[in-house]
Amino acid sequence: MSVLENWDQWKNFLGDRLHNAESQGVTHQTVSELAYEIGDYLAKQVQPKNDQEKVLADLWSVASEEEKHSIANMMVKLVSNNGTR
Repeated sequence: MSVLENWDQWKNFLGDRLHNAESQGVTHQTVSELAYEIGDYLAKQVQPKNDQEKVLADLWSVASEEEKHSIANMMVKLVSNNGTR
């Protein structure tokens, strides 16, 4: 099973990457921009694998650029308490 197919595994995967970036000194602004770029890539190139990803894809498809940045920032907040640290 791919990490993209299980919502909790996906959040833990992203949480681990976020904590690693923070420990390397990556700024919040850079993390936020990367989250936006990843969200945009996933929305355009990756078929949603579970219900949560389908909801995110639907929201992304109707969001303005500002709203997409907000979604990306909310995902960063969501995963900040996930991962193995």
